[in-house]
Amino acid sequence: MKTLRVSIISVAVIALLACACGEKAEKTTLPAEVTLSKEKLMDKIKGGWAGQMIGCTYGGPTEFVYSTLINDNIPIEWPEHRIQWYYDKIPGLYDDIYMDLTFVEVFEKEGLDAPIESFAKAFSTAEYPLWHANQAARNNIQNGIMPPESGYWKNNPHADDIDFQIEADYAGIMAPGMPNAAVHFTDEIGHMMNYGDGWYGGVYVAAMYSLAFVSDDVEFIVSEALKTIPKESKYYQCMADVIEWHKQYPDNWELTWARVERKWGFDIGCSEGAFGTTNIDALINSAYIIMGLLYGEGDFYKTIDVSTRCGKDSDCNPASSGGILGVILGYEGIPDYWKKGMSEVEDRNLAYTDISMNKTYQMSFNQALKVIERYDGKVGDSDVTIKVQTPEAVRLEQGFEGHWPIKRVEIRKQIADCGEQEFNGKGVVFTYLMPMDKRDAPTGYVAEVEVYLDGALDQTVKLPADNNSRRLDLYFKYDLPLGNHKVSFKVKNPDKAHPVEVRSMIIYSDKPAPIQHQ
Repeated sequence: MKTLRVSIISVAVIALLACACGEKAEKTTLPAEVTLSKEKLMDKIKGGWAGQMIGCTYGGPTEFVYSTLINDNIPIEWPEHRIQWYYDKIPGLYDDIYMDLTFVEVFEKEGLDAPIESFAKAFSTAEYPLWHANQAARNNIQNGIMPPESGYWKNNPHADDIDFQIEADYAGIMAPGMPNAAVHFTDEIGHMMNYGDGWYGGVYVAAMYSLAFVSDDVEFIVSEALKTIPKESKYYQCMADVIEWHKQYPDNWELTWARVERKWGFDIGCSEGAFGTTNIDALINSAYIIMGLLYGEGDFYKTIDVSTRCGKDSDCNPASSGGILGVILGYEGIPDYWKKGMSEVEDRNLAYTDISMNKTYQMSFNQALKVIERYDGKVGDSDVTIKVQTPEAVRLEQGFEGHWPIKRVEIRKQIADCGEQEFNGKGVVFTYLMPMDKRDAPTGYVAEVEVYLDGALDQTVKLPADNNSRRLDLYFKYDLPLGNHKVSFKVKNPDKAHPVEVRSMIIYSDKPAPIQHQ
């Protein structure tokens, strides 16, 4: 009887395990197609945009205020009229959204096949201020370096930065349940300002948005969307680490955060981030997006709170995690507590645009219908049928290969007093400072600086005083022969009102510098 009893129990256990595995398999398998009412589709689109705005607003007061983890004892408030306050006082907070709208509007005016030149023109001539990869790309485009070269790492030291990652929401929202289509709509646009890991950030975010229309399993969405990224890339390896560490420490996001920082927290490309506290790299900020999603477990507050408290770009990261979860929940499913204030701004145009959130919802809905039909789905009178796509990996591309920052040298001298700067390595980036805020001192001045490398004129760079046209870095050069090099500068048309100060030099070698103590 004992043997029989054990056998019966074993069979029961096996049956339960099989049942459990079957349930899990059912949850984590993409359907071939999904039918949604148009009302439900619009609700999810609205949820994506609203979730993004709420997450961005929640993290707004913390953005780059903290260079490390934001302790739970530091309160992050959510008062009445918070969103309206930012609309009125600091509208630039919503660069996550109005940047997206540049692309949404071009699609609306010119269709799904709008040429990249149209996006480049809209992006480079817009009135909003830009930073990092975006501004470097804008300056490139204004000087005739067009996409994709404008985002390529040898033309853009900020190519790995977060910029396109925070702007790729449009692609996932316009391609519900079709991650490969979403990725298609990231390719040319994403390479305007980014390359490699910087592009991958947008690819991954867009894919997660897309899958959020057809799955409510957050862990599955995070893992499935990662299939769009080549496994050989650093970006994939970092996200895979976060997913694995979440399994190891499901109740301790702070420990996962520490491991992410330890392994992946060194910024290589960005001239502000290398050896600095402002890590704007897409890779690590993507990690904080999915940490919010994984540890948030479908709870809106926990999701945006974890992504915020991870620090770094702590408004953009909760904007992305909040937007992705917003698609899952739908607008109606976002708790009223967090939606309060949305109705106060939804008919107001965002800064630098003539587009409101209500217009945005409708444009994305219209574009989603077109994408559904283009990719073999059906659009009926009251519902849509989506042909769901299994994610496929994009091509492998990695910026800054063979380059590693080994030293930052503070110079802080006017160009005339700078002299010849020597370094041993294979790459260099010089940062600079010049009064260049057109809001305070309108000017058309453009400094022309000759750059001499190893005694010969290498190039003449233009430094516009206009803030929206400014060049981010004075000079950069990669893939030099490894060894000793010299750089010097000469301003061809000096202006006393706009002195050029060489701030620092970041030196690159082929491997990390050895640590030596004597």
